[in-house]
Amino acid sequence: MIVGVGIDVVDVARFVATLHRVPALRERLFTDEERHMPETSLAARFAAKEAIAKALGAPPGMSWQDATVRRVAGAQPVVEVIGTVKARADALGVSRFHLSISHDAGIASAVVVAERD
Repeated sequence: MIVGVGIDVVDVARFVATLHRVPALRERLFTDEERHMPETSLAARFAAKEAIAKALGAPPGMSWQDATVRRVAGAQPVVEVIGTVKARADALGVSRFHLSISHDAGIASAVVVAERD
């Protein structure tokens, strides 16, 4: 059963400019594993985190670092949640996330479906 759907679109150039203007954002928004990725990948992961939040109803107080998007060779990316994001997912009965991310032509996008059994 679908609990929620989230979508987000990020202008990559604008996002990258913001990262350069406010370097502390990289640490605030991304996990250690994500921080060293190319900036286009960071824009796509930011879109994914926004889409995850929207799929969970965008409650206040969720930490950006409590959701990690992992690459899986030859498969869909994997969403791993801890802390505040896991607590919200658990409260809604979410057992899995389906995520599609892309970046092309200066735009990064993500769609998330939160599902429970």
